[in-house]
Amino acid sequence: MNGRVSSLQSLGTLDGPGIRYVVFMQGCPLRCSCCHNPETHDLLGGTEYSPEQIVENVVKYREYFGQDGGITLSGGEPLLQTEFATQVFKLCKQKGINTCLDTSGCIFDDGVKELLKYTDYCMLDIKYATEELYQKYVGCSIKTPLKFLEYLNEQGIKTRIRQVTVPTINDSVKSIEDLALLLKGKNIEKVELLPFKKICQTKYDSMGLEFPFGNLPSADVKKVSELQVKVNERIEI
Repeated sequence: MNGRVSSLQSLGTLDGPGIRYVVFMQGCPLRCSCCHNPETHDLLGGTEYSPEQIVENVVKYREYFGQDGGITLSGGEPLLQTEFATQVFKLCKQKGINTCLDTSGCIFDDGVKELLKYTDYCMLDIKYATEELYQKYVGCSIKTPLKFLEYLNEQGIKTRIRQVTVPTINDSVKSIEDLALLLKGKNIEKVELLPFKKICQTKYDSMGLEFPFGNLPSADVKKVSELQVKVNERIEI
């Protein structure tokens, strides 16, 4: 069984705990208005790899991982290729390599539950805090990611919540309060607010696509930091 991969990063520091080998999977069912990786949308794009090929590459960098690092499956959306992802994580676990899943949580079925049996750490996007904003700027319901989060909580899987802070969309104190309410009492190690940037504009231009949030300014880093403090206070991290 092979999987389709958009790109590989050997020594990532932003995609989970420690230093990680990052596999950016090809294909995504969502069309988020703030997406920075439109090249990963098409499931038929990218390059084909076997699970064994991926793990062979990962093992080469084991000495850099230390106690916290390992492999991260990101995207695109890894949940579109759960059988492949599960096999990669199984092989990594056999070799004592920490596994991290970076996902939107937009799919939740038996295949996903099987994958989570071999997942040590999850970075889950809760893109917005309301159903209205999910429908408008993501194209799906918030219900599935919240169900996904509930299952992570039940299984005791360490979880980091990520949200891109977009000016005029979700950069208010009210939005942060709504997010904190969704997360209160869950098994969450960290909440990470990421300032919206427009460095992806060149990708959209080269692909002949319109960047949906191209008319918005980049986020104010100071304001995002202030909102980060508030969300941490509200869920007591």
